[in-house]
Amino acid sequence: MFTGIIEAKGRITALQHKGKDLKLTIGSAELDFSDVKLGDSIATNGVCLTVTALGPQSFSADVSGETVKRTLFGQYKVGQQVNLEKALLATSRLGGHLVSGHVDGVGKILRIDTYGEAWQVWVEMAPELARYIAEKGSITVDGISLTVNELAAGQFRLTIVPHTAKETTLITLKAGSQVHLEIDLIARYLERLLSANSAESKSSGVTLNLLQQRGFV
Repeated sequence: MFTGIIEAKGRITALQHKGKDLKLTIGSAELDFSDVKLGDSIATNGVCLTVTALGPQSFSADVSGETVKRTLFGQYKVGQQVNLEKALLATSRLGGHLVSGHVDGVGKILRIDTYGEAWQVWVEMAPELARYIAEKGSITVDGISLTVNELAAGQFRLTIVPHTAKETTLITLKAGSQVHLEIDLIARYLERLLSANSAESKSSGVTLNLLQQRGFV
């Protein structure tokens, strides 16, 4: 589990295709590796990867064909800059929101406008993700916890402050760039609970009215 608060940026220093799978090595002089061990999870552009090897300022990870299919990793090259976040500790501050590191879809940057010192970024979303995204709700973009400030047909708007742009890969994005999107966990599980097609939901007694009474919606 992660928070969407990026700890460091890194770069892919080695990339090996192994059939449908990939093996990556990512270097970062910014990330604190002192408490990282084999088997730990590191979110890489929002994708939860398991550390399989460690160097002084690098780690390696295997990327399954399933992950390659659902993400942009198949398009990445050596030198690609990525956002990095180590897994959440029970004692950590939850500065962003709960992020699983499981990408739900790929979005595309439609345009970037300046607004004072901030950026207004419009992102195109897949139709199947639209119902999960709410104005003033949370969304993860390339591993970054951000707030949806406006919704329109098939797209949403983010406001990026200078600090966030500087500390993440957002500063490299432009119109046409593709990004990983992860919806809010609460939206995903609410749909599961309320699904009329789920046998578990039918017998659970959880209804929209009950959730409203308990203050969940």
